[in-house]
Amino acid sequence: MDYITTVEMSKKWGISSRRISLLCSQGRVPGAEKKGKTWLLPKDAVKPTDPRKKN
Repeated sequence: MDYITTVEMSKKWGISSRRISLLCSQGRVPGAEKKGKTWLLPKDAVKPTDPRKKN
């Protein structure tokens, strides 16, 4: 499986890398792994929905 960092994913998802780190620590990004201080996310990970927004 290919992994990318939070900085690379922030460009893809359009949100800050800090927000992605927070989502990872909350367990909302399936397959995310922490290596040292860095979160690694699967390249094909799907952006979690924002529970504050109604559809």
